Amino acid sequence: MRTVLIGACLAMLAAGGARASVTVFGDAAATECSKAAIDGKADAVSENYCTTALNFDTLNAEDRAGTFVNRGVMKLRRAEYESAHVDFDAALKLVPAMGEAWVNRGAMFVGEKKYKPALDDLNRGIGLGVTEPEKAYFNRALADEGLDDEKAAYFDYTKALEIKPDWLLPQKELLRFTVTHR
Repeated sequence: MRTVLIGACLAMLAAGGARASVTVFGDAAATECSKAAIDGKADAVSENYCTTALNFDTLNAEDRAGTFVNRGVMKLRRAEYESAHVDFDAALKLVPAMGEAWVNRGAMFVGEKKYKPALDDLNRGIGLGVTEPEKAYFNRALADEGLDDEKAAYFDYTKALEIKPDWLLPQKELLRFTVTHR
């Protein structure tokens, strides 16, 4: 049975960033994995749905990649960066043009304070397109700040807020900035 893959960003990193998950409709375990990721879960039972789907469900390449992303997001929520990295890399090996996989790996690098690779991955994900780009811009702003590029960070927080005007996180971050005209 063919499944449909829809990108959806969610949840926040403990460091304040946003993670992207992927909605997968299909076999039971993959669907439960997807629902758990979207609901912000990171427990062992939820992760096991993903592992079961990867081991036993019949998934096309995009849905398999989406399931790796979802499992990686759960690991990312627990700050298990090395293990999350393996899942994001597996997703990218299957579908190199999956923006959500790049954005998630970028968020993982932000969590690890590896800002240059974070910026590279976030830029690639944004370029490929993601469902909720405001979260990619927010993470990119965090990477910009980590690289001491306050001007770029300001513009990325502003872009995140422009895309989603009611989002409180970029509003809060922008309060720290003072804009002067020269």
